[in-house]
Amino acid sequence: MSDKLLCEIFKSSRKEEMYLYVDKRQGVKPVPEALMATFGKPIAVLTMILTADKKLARVNTEDVISAIETQGFYLQMPPAKEDYLLDVHRAQQSARGSAQ
Repeated sequence: MSDKLLCEIFKSSRKEEMYLYVDKRQGVKPVPEALMATFGKPIAVLTMILTADKKLARVNTEDVISAIETQGFYLQMPPAKEDYLLDVHRAQQSARGSAQ
């Protein structure tokens, strides 16, 4: 694994809080077409030098560097919606209430 990696980060134009990390020199060329179709138009957010000791908010830096070096990119998925189950529960309660 490299000591440093010049990384460009793109956000998805289609999916909120989905990010693509790539080697700045390669760009999105290594990213499969099917993934790019789902990701949409990449919107440049940030260019930074990644090092193993650098902290990122929601992902492990070493995982990002390793993925970029082996497959050419790292895809950060949106965080799980913690309120999702609560919303489902509320919808079920509401449906039961209106059925009575």
